[in-house]
Amino acid sequence: MNPNVEIYTWSSCPFCLRAKALLKEKGVEYEEYVLDGDEEGRDKMAQRANGRRTVPQIFIDDRHIGGCDDLYALDSQGELDPLLTEKSA
Repeated sequence: MNPNVEIYTWSSCPFCLRAKALLKEKGVEYEEYVLDGDEEGRDKMAQRANGRRTVPQIFIDDRHIGGCDDLYALDSQGELDPLLTEKSA
């Protein structure tokens, strides 16, 4: 079973584009929530992200990863790939 990856973004956000590029490079499918003008969606994201309102906010299997820099830090520490590997049901 593939991990459930979710990312909250703005369509023109360079950090969002960079985070999605890393996920794409790793062959990860993700659910994207584009928040352009969606304050209700942003409020929901902030509630899930411990009050963080910046984008992107990334979740893997409902675990809050954080933003773009957090995603790249996990990758450089070798901790991202294990989160993205298939898990047995």
